[in-house]
Amino acid sequence: MNFKEQCQEKTAYVESILQKFLPQEEGYQKTVIEAMNYSLTAGGKRLRPLLMLEVYRLYGGSGDEIESFMAALEMIHTYSLVHDDLPAMDNDEYRRGRKTTHIVYGEAMGILAGDGLLNYAFETAAGAFADTADPARLGKALQILSKKAGIYGMIGGQCVDIESEGLSFGQERLDVIYQLKTSALLEAAFMIGAVLAGAPEDQIVLVEEIAKDVGLAFQIQDDILDVTSTTEQLGKPVHSDEKNQKVTYVTLIGIEKAKEAVEQISGRAIEKLASIKGDTEFLSQLLQSLINRQK
Repeated sequence: MNFKEQCQEKTAYVESILQKFLPQEEGYQKTVIEAMNYSLTAGGKRLRPLLMLEVYRLYGGSGDEIESFMAALEMIHTYSLVHDDLPAMDNDEYRRGRKTTHIVYGEAMGILAGDGLLNYAFETAAGAFADTADPARLGKALQILSKKAGIYGMIGGQCVDIESEGLSFGQERLDVIYQLKTSALLEAAFMIGAVLAGAPEDQIVLVEEIAKDVGLAFQIQDDILDVTSTTEQLGKPVHSDEKNQKVTYVTLIGIEKAKEAVEQISGRAIEKLASIKGDTEFLSQLLQSLINRQK
């Protein structure tokens, strides 16, 4: 089985897990649940749960508790996209090739759908306590999930990003935005996979470093694609960074140097990954395909 076939098979497995955790569309609050499920089933790379699963297996994990955290992390990622698309944020009408949640369900329901996904994510993750023999690991995993999604992670990055719009600043501030806004949830995926598998502390630190580099390279590639790709290829509007007056690696150092940065940072991540004992071939190929993606 080649890499593409492996990727399709593993992604399909992740999709089946997400389907298992979807809330039932019923009751007086049915509309917000429909909006949540519309958002969560919009497709995408399923990168974060897939990475979590691969790291979990890399360190010898084999239980069911990982599934709840895989679903929870994708819910958190999805809620962030729902809110990011709102008029007060990026005001985007399309995401993953179809209309955004607030366009379909209205702005108020879009806000509630994001709120619902965030809360339901932790409800889902907490459900893993019924499937584990080691609650201490789950407690640590929940702490990581909370921190990486919160004010010291993704939300913190969103805050700095919003306050930076229209301002002129350098690479140091931009790296902080990217490491918090993008890398944080990737770090959560890697770290939770390692924690739930019982990996030692030094390995948890190592995978956090790998994920930080992967997230930075991933976001720089996103900067490049916003300039070089099309709406049809990307599945979302292009030139949105320019529209929102955002500083990016492309505006700071140009496309060619941005491409060099992607290569250097991703190479560092792959080198660190190779130092881990075990079969890292698929994970390495996955990271390279995501970092160097064209859509």
